[in-house]
Amino acid sequence: MNLTKIIVALDFADAASALKLVDRLDPALCRLKVGKELFTVAGPDFVRALVARGYEVFLDLKFHDIPNTIAAACRAAAGLGVWMLNVHASGGSRMMTAAREALGDGPRPLLIAVTVLTSMSAEDLGEIGVAAAPADQVLRLARLTQQCKLDGVVCSAQEASMLRSELGAHFRLVTPGIRPAGAEVGDQRRVMTPQQALNAGATDLVIGRPITAAVDPLVALQQIQFELHKSGETA
Repeated sequence: MNLTKIIVALDFADAASALKLVDRLDPALCRLKVGKELFTVAGPDFVRALVARGYEVFLDLKFHDIPNTIAAACRAAAGLGVWMLNVHASGGSRMMTAAREALGDGPRPLLIAVTVLTSMSAEDLGEIGVAAAPADQVLRLARLTQQCKLDGVVCSAQEASMLRSELGAHFRLVTPGIRPAGAEVGDQRRVMTPQQALNAGATDLVIGRPITAAVDPLVALQQIQFELHKSGETA
């Protein structure tokens, strides 16, 4: 079983470009995230190909629809052999419960929910009618997710400490917006370094451009792993 905490985000526009990177990585050192853009152009067969290469895949499609549709989508995703998939917590309890029940009680992918996207600020939330601060909205949605018996949430690393305290030790916290010290922030608003995120209670670190845009992606991945080991973490 892969014990790494690092999920490399395959933010590419086509399968060929993504596979060039995948060929330079190691499934023993990372998991992979396939999002909407890549899945739209490359499809289910691409995901199956990654699984066949030994990678554990996080299918990041953020499902959000009526409960029956979401249940069917989650069953289809599980059939691809993915390690983890997600839905939007803002879809509500009936939707999340339908998603969880669709996966059954035997061996299944992890199911997590998106709380507040890491690109969103308080101003962004206000524009869609949410008066709460980002952290308060994250906690509200994370509590709902746990009540629906999902495995965890996607959240900013800045909310990880709060969620760990409120929701216990066994709730998975998957954190995008992870940037090694000195890396460009890009379009993420709420970011932390890998070590800061783990110290805050994150269980999984989604890292994109600091690895995928590196001159040698494997070396960049190994360097992050080294820094985590050096700080006493098991990666």
